[in-house]
Amino acid sequence: MLAQRALGKSPTWGGGWCADRGGREARSKREAMQKSECHRSVQLRNRVTDNCDQRTSSSVQIKHRTAVQQRKSSSSTSSPESARKLHPRPSDKLNPKTINPFGEQSRAPSAFAAIYSKGGVPCRLVHGSVNHRLQWECPPEKLPFDPLLITLAEGLRETKHPYPFVSKEGFRELLLVTGALEKAVPLLPRLIPVLKAALVHLDDEVFERGLNALVQLSVVVGPSLNDHLKHLLTSLSRRLRDKKFKEPITTALQKLEQNGGSGSLTIIKSKIPTYCSIYC
Repeated sequence: MLAQRALGKSPTWGGGWCADRGGREARSKREAMQKSECHRSVQLRNRVTDNCDQRTSSSVQIKHRTAVQQRKSSSSTSSPESARKLHPRPSDKLNPKTINPFGEQSRAPSAFAAIYSKGGVPCRLVHGSVNHRLQWECPPEKLPFDPLLITLAEGLRETKHPYPFVSKEGFRELLLVTGALEKAVPLLPRLIPVLKAALVHLDDEVFERGLNALVQLSVVVGPSLNDHLKHLLTSLSRRLRDKKFKEPITTALQKLEQNGGSGSLTIIKSKIPTYCSIYC
């Protein structure tokens, strides 16, 4: 030892002290790394836990919404109205849903509906087991055609029950009374525009009702209809392009010619050149 000190060399215990110091530094570094790794693993576990919680909460919300929807659907399908829609009864065809003229409507009622609800049409619908019929408040022979016949013609454009049946059947029965010719002819200038509105209607059933009413009117007034016929033939010519209306329109034209006499053929040919007379 003395020789080493004399030579200026460090004693042996100095090297051990340095080694111990280096070991402590290495251990502290390893501990710091382990702590950082533990911190990262804790953060990772927290993220995984948060994601799991979010998934669990979302799945719970979805299950809750599904349960609510199922309860709503089950309650709606269990009601009598929904069951009737899913499984309609045979009697529904004989008794279609009737509009309530006194109830609240989504839009303003038509002129015919307003008059009907106020009692302006002196008849009511009687439901039968197979067929329906009209019951008049007084014999139709005693009723004035003005304005009842025009009101019934306006109802031909209706599409909600019972208006179509009441207007169609009422128009037909009113023209069958004694003295209908004298009562109907003065109303032709006002009646023709109403019938034309039914003939140009986009609804096929409305057009058919207008066509039948025109034929019924021609049976009653005869040649008196010829002066107004040209205003109605244009709409019939358009509908002739539809195959399903070709036969009924042709039949109607033949009856118009038959009831209108020889003068009606010239008028019909001027608007519908392809028409063939029944006398040819």
